[in-house]
Amino acid sequence: MSHTDFLFQFYRQLRNHKIWGIYEFFTPSLMIADPELLKHILVKDFEHFADRRMFGDQKGSVMTQMLFNKHGEEWKNLRAVMTPTFSSGKMRNMFHLICEKADILVSFSLKKAGKNMPVDMRDMFGRFTMDTIASCAFGIECNSLSDSKPVFAKNAEKFFNIRGLRALKMAMMMCMPKLHNFLGLKVDSPEIEFFTKLSKDNVAAREKGERRGDFLDLLLEAQASEKDIHPGKKVFGEHTLVAQSVSFLMAGYDTTATALAFCAFVMAKHHQEQKRLRHEMQGLIKEYGSVTYQGIMEAKYLDAVLMVIFAESLEVLVMALEALHEEVKPLGLGFPDSRPRIPDTDVILKPGDLVQFPLWSLHHDPQYWPAAEEFKVERFLPENKDNIHSFTHMPFGMGPRSCIAMRFAVMEIKIALAQLILAADLKLAPGHEHLEFQASPFFLRPKEGVMLILTPLKKE
Repeated sequence: MSHTDFLFQFYRQLRNHKIWGIYEFFTPSLMIADPELLKHILVKDFEHFADRRMFGDQKGSVMTQMLFNKHGEEWKNLRAVMTPTFSSGKMRNMFHLICEKADILVSFSLKKAGKNMPVDMRDMFGRFTMDTIASCAFGIECNSLSDSKPVFAKNAEKFFNIRGLRALKMAMMMCMPKLHNFLGLKVDSPEIEFFTKLSKDNVAAREKGERRGDFLDLLLEAQASEKDIHPGKKVFGEHTLVAQSVSFLMAGYDTTATALAFCAFVMAKHHQEQKRLRHEMQGLIKEYGSVTYQGIMEAKYLDAVLMVIFAESLEVLVMALEALHEEVKPLGLGFPDSRPRIPDTDVILKPGDLVQFPLWSLHHDPQYWPAAEEFKVERFLPENKDNIHSFTHMPFGMGPRSCIAMRFAVMEIKIALAQLILAADLKLAPGHEHLEFQASPFFLRPKEGVMLILTPLKKE
């Protein structure tokens, strides 16, 4: 049973309750299932829930330096330095790098398709996101969209293959970090050490050579501008900079590849919606001459399709958020009686108590989403967005701790899906009409790939 299914079972049984609790090994955790309470915790009273539980608290660890692992002023200062890195203007400058990889993705996928041969699009999108991250975050050409897999890709796949003893170690690192460290277990795996060395080498080379406008360049710019944002403070040293490149891989490879695979599967399953999306993309080509940043950002139907996909599959992109819990500060939470408790409840909180949010369950709750299991793009069209209950659709989180790289992830998915839909008609491969997911506690990914038939379309 996957982590998603486990939580959804509880959610259905306890859906009339705003809050309920579970144990992670010996650690109690409070589950918040009410949108209004989520608004308090994520936004209104964020200052009292600002710190996430550490994911690998070990001195000298690269993971300890990653943004999502930072606490208090360290997190606030680092987030302030990094936020301009993900502005729309900076994303526009990286657009061409992703388009180049998307073109190769389409060509390689059609080559694999041959004469109506099924293609595993989870594998294809995994190679695409690998090449994109290698280019944008590490400044190298990975070339995994080929018949052989380079060392970069092999290390990434090994890192994300979390099963058996490795899964137990990761669970211990999350839920019992003191025991994890007492047993002498390392937070940084050999794969993380590989990517850390690679990132360090590329930072050194980039400081001496030409810039290419990628994520690595933007991090170096952020490091250089730090003195203007935080005079007299040093929050963005070399170790921290390298850690952000590695975290870009951790957060953006498996999640984005699986989301794209689910997009392709759903489009193949719902052919009328696929045709409508293709029609919108063809209209943008006529208007702009090619797939452009402005074009895909204005594409209303494409945007609505992705919002449905995120609601359907996204523990894919929000698994990390759902599993990262907020810690309660020792002071009163600022509510009327100044007692440390959840608003509008009698639940008293003490410092260090953990809360988490069953986001996938909220995305599938018929109370907020009638016919939640049906693929209804119209839910997210501009004319219907006012009907959406706030804090029931949060694929990238909400508030100050929301995903800092959301713009990049959405842009990457839009480019790849647009290029593929324009180039090929997608159909489900015989015998692969249903999608099963691995019973993993950490990632939601297809059990046996996503097998599709790709038929090349004639260019108009």
